[in-house]
Amino acid sequence: MAKGSTVKLGIAQLNPTVGDLAGNRRLIEDAARRAAAAGCDLALFPELALPGYPPLDLLERDDFVRDQLRELAALEQLTAHLGDTALLLGAALPASGRGGKRLQNAALLLQGGERRAHQAKTLLPSYDVFDEKRYFIPAETVTPVELGALRLGMSVCEDAWVDAVGYPSDPITELSQAGAGLIANLSASPWHLGKPEARRRLFAELAAKHGVPIAFANQVGGNDELIFDGGSFVVDARGRLVKALPLFEPALEVITLDLETPGEGEEILPGDAEDIAQLAAALQLGIRDYFCKQKLPPRAVVGLSGGIDSAVTAWLAATALGPENVLGIAMPGPYSSKHSIEDAIALAEKLGIELRRADIRPVYESYRDIFATLFGAREDYGLAQQNIQSRIRGALLMAASNAEGRLVLATGNKSELSVGYCTLYGDTVGGLAVLGDVYKRDVYALARYANREREQIPRRSLDKAPSAELAPGQLDSDDLPEYAVLDAVLHQAIEGGLGAAEITPPEGASAAQAREIVRRLDRNEYKRRQAPLVLRVSEKAFGGGRRLPIAQRYAL
Repeated sequence: MAKGSTVKLGIAQLNPTVGDLAGNRRLIEDAARRAAAAGCDLALFPELALPGYPPLDLLERDDFVRDQLRELAALEQLTAHLGDTALLLGAALPASGRGGKRLQNAALLLQGGERRAHQAKTLLPSYDVFDEKRYFIPAETVTPVELGALRLGMSVCEDAWVDAVGYPSDPITELSQAGAGLIANLSASPWHLGKPEARRRLFAELAAKHGVPIAFANQVGGNDELIFDGGSFVVDARGRLVKALPLFEPALEVITLDLETPGEGEEILPGDAEDIAQLAAALQLGIRDYFCKQKLPPRAVVGLSGGIDSAVTAWLAATALGPENVLGIAMPGPYSSKHSIEDAIALAEKLGIELRRADIRPVYESYRDIFATLFGAREDYGLAQQNIQSRIRGALLMAASNAEGRLVLATGNKSELSVGYCTLYGDTVGGLAVLGDVYKRDVYALARYANREREQIPRRSLDKAPSAELAPGQLDSDDLPEYAVLDAVLHQAIEGGLGAAEITPPEGASAAQAREIVRRLDRNEYKRRQAPLVLRVSEKAFGGGRRLPIAQRYAL
């Protein structure tokens, strides 16, 4: 172990499934054997790699914790056959209870058929999508462990984010001051736009500040709304990048690290040129794992309107699941334009997905007859008449789901979901809201990215004015500000956490418009509570990371 000043690391970037304890153990075993065969001194695995992250209230089930410990014992036995190779992996460990809690989120060091040491996580996040104080007891001390000639500092994810969040204690500084020659950080750090670059800068600064190399092992894969990008890496004592693992795919990388004489590592540079490519890859991974980890048949159905949102959703589904597994249904109604059907047909042909057509006008006319009975004869039933078209389409999509075992992918974007420009039990039906955390501006960027090599999304879907086509000549702009204005205000309100009075209206908008957008944002929380699960790709997505009351009277 750790010959002289050199240590051979294996970083295993795994895609565990929450609760698949035996399956996750096999993933760890396979990577451990490969790391040992490569002569690694130490193999690193992600945070809570054994139970999967985040296990949430499964941790409150005694049998879940017990079964996880049984799988952990099997991993301990495995290390007896791995020579000198040690494993550092994440698991939930029983601890002396405090405050009604009895578990710790720990990094465990296994070697030679036994548990050599463990280090519990010190900093337990309780913001946005995280709620670890609900389940875990924090560590009271941090201490490096001797591993041959190496003095190893063990840390878990949030323990490194002291300055970014503002914690009073600093585990990385404590490990460094205690003489750690290498700090390992086991993480399950979810992705959002800009996160990989932010992580690299953070760890580069920490390594340079303390003069100690850091190895970061991160989870990859989709678990419910969270998407983990992997992107594991090692930085040397100068804060220079030694090696980085790929984004959005499992990997095992063997790295020989000189602890005393750093080599020619790369400088950590910021950059966002690949943001849209990352966004596409993240959404595709989120779709694929949502099916795979529930053991659902990889069969999706998407309502195709000829518009940009449904086109991008279908493209993402086709790339994630294969075009042969995606069904598009075009459902023209009384106000559908000719080009809507033409663009849906063109999209299906370009993507290679199946397209079926179902004209909703006969059903719509039947509803109008019923409306006359219920509400009296009228020429126009207003919003009820518009929304029933969306609900007919939603019912047909759910019928396809029932008849053929397909999951409905909702197509609404974050801009629309924010202000309630969507119909409950209509275009909000489905099992997964693929674009529910993607602003309209980024939907267009995804479409352009899809067409970077060849046209997959019809040019007209990009160029035409957005419309729900629920009334004659209807355009989104009849009810909404221009999307450039809407998105700029929403970003300040949601990601920025600003109230209406604090928002800077974008060019061409007034303070009154900004207030109205924020008012609509708050008024439509009830719709979002009933919407499908939203894949999280921003710093503040609708779902578990944003909790606002529905019945409230705070006036913005």
